[in-house]
Formats: sequence, C-alpha cells, structure tokens
Amino acid sequence: MGLEERRRREKENRRAAILRAARKLFFEKGFKPVTVESIAQKAELSKGSIYLYFNSKEEIYTQILLSDIEKFHKGIADLFRTGETASDLLVELAKIYINFFLGDKELFRILMTFMLHTEHMNLPEELNRHVVKTTNKTISVIEKIFQYGVDRGEFPPTMNLRLNRDVIWGLLNGIISLHLFTGFEARREERIRATVEEGIREVIRGLIAPEAGAEGPMKAAAGGRTDR
Repeated sequence: MGLEERRRREKENRRAAILRAARKLFFEKGFKPVTVESIAQKAELSKGSIYLYFNSKEEIYTQILLSDIEKFHKGIADLFRTGETASDLLVELAKIYINFFLGDKELFRILMTFMLHTEHMNLPEELNRHVVKTTNKTISVIEKIFQYGVDRGEFPPTMNLRLNRDVIWGLLNGIISLHLFTGFEARREERIRATVEEGIREVIRGLIAPEAGAEGPMKAAAGGRTDR
C-alpha cells in the first residue's frame, strides 16, 4: 500500500470514527447538549482534529442523517420491479422501513429529533434544505405507490394522494416512536411490525370501500394479489 493510499484510508477511518462518536452522543443526549468538544472527547481526538473534517456539529449531524437515509433509499430501489399490487408494495415498504430503523435505533431517534426540533438546531439553510429534500424522497415513494394503485384501478381515482401519503408516513413514524423505547422489550419489535401492518391494511380497506364490489382490490387489501 502506497503512502497516499494509507493517508486516504486514515482520513476515512478518522472521519468515520467522528461520525460514530457523534451518533452515540446525539442518541444519548439529543442535539442541543452535544458540542464539538464532547464529540472530540468521545472520538478520542482533539477538538482541532474535528474541524479538519467538519465545520460544525450541525454539519456532523446532517452527514449522519444524509448518509444513512441514502442507505435506506438504496434498499428500496428495486421495490417497483417486484410486480406486486400497490397494497402489497405499501406493506413491503413498511417492512423495509421498520427493519431499517429497528436495526438502527440511534438513527431513528436522530431523525425524529430533526423532524420535531428543526427550528432549534440553527442549521445552515443549505444543509436544512438538503436533509429535507433527502427525507422527502422517502415520502414521495409512498405517493408513487398510491399513484401506481390508482393507475391500475386498485385504488379510486378520486383519492387524495398527498393526504394518504402523509397518513402512511405518520403511521410508520408514530407507531415506531410509540413502541420503540417503551413496553416489554422482548415484544417491542413484534408489536411494531404487527401494528404497522394492521394500520396500513386498515387504510387500504378504507380506500377501497367505495369499490367494495371489485374483487381485485379486495384481494389486495387482504394481502393477496390481483390477476395480472
């Protein structure tokens, strides 16, 4: 390994160590109490070393979110290639979303902190827009699934796409927030998965109620597939 390659890897490893340390602190203390100095101590680096890689704790926080949310987007990249019904796709998306955050509870708390307390973080406007845009990519996938359902006649053409998108988005995050850190620990994940799936199927049943005579949508709501 050449000298330049070794230096590059050392920089990458140090940057990753800073992000890991910051992630732990943001999870334990929230956004406001964490300082660049405390991140440096956690990473066992000098405060000056942190500024070689990041301009502020806001930038560190943002990079944690951006990096991990992009990992989620990669995980759902092939969602529409499965040939499922829109109802099935909603359930599948929910499963991927839940598995992603159950596997990284620290990230979920960081995401919720950003969503609920953005105005208190004093993020630079450009960074704030970038995180919002990246997060909205997830929400837009939900709307895309609903549109797919409308196009194939599974959902009524009069449905409010954005409203139902927001309902599913709120359902996912609300149920995870409600049960992720409370209740009997051994049953938390099972409760989250079961409650989310039941909630989504309830939304689907409400959407297709005006079309109750259509056999295909009813099968989709029950978890089956329509004939293709």
